[in-house]
Amino acid sequence: MPKKLSQLFTDFPFSHSSQIPDVEIDGIAIDSRAVKSGYLFVAMQGGSVDGHTYIQKAIDNGASAVIGDRDISGLSVPYIRLENSRQALTYLAAAFYDWPARKLTVIGVTGTDGKTTTTNIIYKILLAANIKAGMISTVNAVIGDEVLDTGFHVTTPDAHDVQRYLAKMVEAGLTHVVLETTSHGWAQYRVDACEFDIGIVTNITHEHMNEHGSYENYRNAKARLFSSLERTSIKLQGNPRLGVINRDDTKSFDFLNDFINVNKLNYGLGEGADICAMDISYSPSGIHFKAQSRDFRVDVTSKLVGAYNVSNCLAAMTATVYGLGINPETAAQGIASLEGIPGRMECIDMGQNFTAIVDFAHTPNALKVALEAGRTMSKGRVISVFGSAGLRDKEKRRMMAETSAELADLTVLTAEDPRTESLDGILEEMAAGARSKGGREDETFWRVADRGAALRFALKLARPGDIVLACGKGHEQSMCFGAREFLWDERIAMRAALSEYLDVAGPMMQYLPTQDKEEKEWLTYK
Repeated sequence: MPKKLSQLFTDFPFSHSSQIPDVEIDGIAIDSRAVKSGYLFVAMQGGSVDGHTYIQKAIDNGASAVIGDRDISGLSVPYIRLENSRQALTYLAAAFYDWPARKLTVIGVTGTDGKTTTTNIIYKILLAANIKAGMISTVNAVIGDEVLDTGFHVTTPDAHDVQRYLAKMVEAGLTHVVLETTSHGWAQYRVDACEFDIGIVTNITHEHMNEHGSYENYRNAKARLFSSLERTSIKLQGNPRLGVINRDDTKSFDFLNDFINVNKLNYGLGEGADICAMDISYSPSGIHFKAQSRDFRVDVTSKLVGAYNVSNCLAAMTATVYGLGINPETAAQGIASLEGIPGRMECIDMGQNFTAIVDFAHTPNALKVALEAGRTMSKGRVISVFGSAGLRDKEKRRMMAETSAELADLTVLTAEDPRTESLDGILEEMAAGARSKGGREDETFWRVADRGAALRFALKLARPGDIVLACGKGHEQSMCFGAREFLWDERIAMRAALSEYLDVAGPMMQYLPTQDKEEKEWLTYK
């Protein structure tokens, strides 16, 4: 439904000096190319693009009003200058969609690793409890019977998209939503108007130092989830206001435990946690343990693998049992119903006599726990294949290579979104990390720049009973070389490599410019 621009400022939390005209608004856009007749264009400074320079294009495309944070005059449509247009966007969008989060119970999940898995587990528990729930993750958004793919280098959707998804959930008659949030999303205020009722932080380890500048800044961005619980409006369905944290994440636990000013609980693998796991057993087909608290003790079985997924299950149980009052046995049924998550320890089986896995592990800690999980799945050797992204945190290149040199038997270093950086340079930084932990090039680790060729090479190294772990891309659907995204699905690539290895029918290996281009050539791709 269209809104008057003045209506978007009725419950606006920031001061503004402009007189707000009664211009009709039919939609909101932050990209001038997406503007349609009657839209509000919100101009923001991006990483490399300033939306203010595209205001006239937005007007030419039909914008009826413009929001920005610069002094601009002489426009043919109303212009409202605010202190921070990016921060304002989330509230303007929430008002445009009638504040949908106030009509939902909103469960927020963030953390360096495990947030997508925990989001999916919670969603399954809600369904097991016959709760009408939706989900927004970095893999997909689930709104009733509609599933929207969000896996093309996407983290938290932009603020107006989040509010649009929430509004669609309200329209579909849903009552609960599980929303995966990233530090980037919090730093850019994308979810500030989401009225969270329950917040979970899975862990805070080394990641995104290039964006946040320090671990403390990164940790503070994640912690905004908990401070947001204090600001949530009173809802007819109630306000749990529960913060859930990982007692085993020693680097962040004390800070978060002191930071949370609402109800709080912790989970962990040891008995000191509010909810803990006992009698844990691991197998290639999943995990089994007893979840225990002062109030219950219940058997839990999951098709997920590794100790880190025990933690993710505990996080989900803590939030749903104590935050929503769901029966522990029902929560266990929900956990058992989750078959798997695209690109998360996903087994690719084409009849080979070893295990091939695709996983999203793209941080030092995620790679560590993936390799540790690999050990529990096989009695053979662990062979890892991974890269490290260009124009991103450079320190983790060394750290990930060190981790693999210590925990994997064999390592293949390859491309992972080099962007405009030198791929050879990235691989040399990683090789230096491997060497620092005793890695021997061409004996225990190799550099294979083309990712398809790296997968083929790793499969040739494999013996019966080994496990080949391809990490870093997971569910994503592209890889960036220069300024261009090339279609790349690691699961398809693994099937292509396996079909060649086994000489059976399968998909073709997807094209990357490293197959036939010198680096100086693909750097110029636009």
